[in-house]
Amino acid sequence: MSTRRSFLRLAGTASGAAFLSSCAVPGGNSSSAGMTPRSGGPFALGIDLLAESNFASLRGKRVGLILNQTSAARNGTPSRVLLQRALGPAFTSLYTPEHGLDGKEKAGIHVTSRRDPLTGLPAYSLYGATRKPAPAMLANIDCLLFDLQDIGSRSYTYISTMALAMEACAGQGKEFIVLDRPNPLGGLRVSGPPLEPAWKSFVGQVPVPYVHGLTAGELAKMINAFGWIKARPRLTVIPMRGWQRAMTWRDTGLRWIPTSPNIPGPESPLYYATTGILGGLNGVDIGIGTARPFEYAGGPGINPDEFAASLSRMGIPGVRFRPYHSERKPGFAGVQLIIDPHGKTDLLALAVLLASEVCRRTGNSPLRATTGDTRSLFHKVYGSDSLFRDLSNGRSISAIMASWQPSLNAFRNARQRFLMY
Repeated sequence: MSTRRSFLRLAGTASGAAFLSSCAVPGGNSSSAGMTPRSGGPFALGIDLLAESNFASLRGKRVGLILNQTSAARNGTPSRVLLQRALGPAFTSLYTPEHGLDGKEKAGIHVTSRRDPLTGLPAYSLYGATRKPAPAMLANIDCLLFDLQDIGSRSYTYISTMALAMEACAGQGKEFIVLDRPNPLGGLRVSGPPLEPAWKSFVGQVPVPYVHGLTAGELAKMINAFGWIKARPRLTVIPMRGWQRAMTWRDTGLRWIPTSPNIPGPESPLYYATTGILGGLNGVDIGIGTARPFEYAGGPGINPDEFAASLSRMGIPGVRFRPYHSERKPGFAGVQLIIDPHGKTDLLALAVLLASEVCRRTGNSPLRATTGDTRSLFHKVYGSDSLFRDLSNGRSISAIMASWQPSLNAFRNARQRFLMY
């Protein structure tokens, strides 16, 4: 099968038809506040519906919040401000993920605990000395809220923070509540490799496809039901109102708040899913350090015009390619991607294609330069060491894609009963 036909065949795998069947799984100790989201009224986030209820479900409880700069209501008011106004001293603690309270720390940099200047509350770091809330951090709460904007890719660590916090709450008898938010990749895209148990890590904590098509609330319900954590907390998901699975971020009418330094815009998650794996290799360029991170795929000595023309001839739906020369990395060149947010391209198939082509056009120099801890991280992000071998051996893209399909089909079936929208 040609690469072009592979893309055209798999481009439709994100359609609603993929979710027709479901399978029974053990139920978790979970519930949803408003299991069927209300359709009337303006678009609302989980925090908005909680506020509309006058925070009734939190009355009489001591409350903590996992948050960062994205934790805000639809009108822009920080969630922690709304909670403090409503609950007063019963709102006791804050907890921050990778990139910190303000989302400005670079990837992989440890974050220290601090006091939040906005509320005066302690903000315990969950990306420093510990990545799982310690018992002492939870001693002053009865329930822990999660209100982080995720970007829909397994390797983005906010998912891992949620899973470990759920586990910690279960161990301490605390309730866990997810204030749901949109998946900026939409709810239809499901693609990429599974996570092999040997490569479970903080950049791959739960065994879902690389692009899972779930909201944080839906994912939390799956985590609980399947027992992907050591202990299951009492879980509540406060849903959104008005979100549909085919929506892009711009369809919601919400203002985008950058989730981290290299996810500046509402389409950035599309590019992260497409070039993030390539960026795990040394000696490549994906635009980190520019105004358009993850929007490029290049390497040293590549002929950008020929590369762009070659990719364009494949007729990959929903994607255009422009040649570029890197100004930040002299001698590096390749293609700039322009991805249609409403397109149905298999982003992970495109990711593997780009990694394969960049390696081939540079004589596999990125593979040779990626050793030690960097290579191990590459495996963890992908969820397996198979891609590194496949790229080294020149395995066809269609064969790599085909290897994902059994696990993707099983996941699409398994997730069906957890879809809330």
